[in-house]
Amino acid sequence: MALFGSPGKLSGLLLRIGQCFSAAASIGFMVSAHGFFNSTAFCYLIASMGIQVLWSFGLACLDFHALRSKTNLHNPVLVTAILSLAAACSSAGVTVLYSRDLGYCRSPQIPCSHFKASILFAFISWFLLAISSHVTFWLLAAV
Repeated sequence: MALFGSPGKLSGLLLRIGQCFSAAASIGFMVSAHGFFNSTAFCYLIASMGIQVLWSFGLACLDFHALRSKTNLHNPVLVTAILSLAAACSSAGVTVLYSRDLGYCRSPQIPCSHFKASILFAFISWFLLAISSHVTFWLLAAV
């Protein structure tokens, strides 16, 4: 059964590369924001996206190897979707607290645009990961 995003397929490789780059962009925007370390949720996002980069890069390498050697990869693969979604949601909650409830974003010392961009890329990474998780679930169900 060849589903979009299946491990060992070109679409799977593109999903993994998208996950990896989105997570890396999320880290880049958050690290470039002055004072991000003052919020536990933002630190959690950095840790989660770091794991996501490593995981997605490893799976992309596996997909690339499968494409080069023309092997079929329909083994069950664990994913980090819940961790990434939790980190993105908690960071989004802190950003809403900063921007709407506390009014911190009015201050030029708080780089809220960096926080928002980082969280956007975290959600993009999670969305791509959710597609991979869905495909993996269907592959497991088909076995």
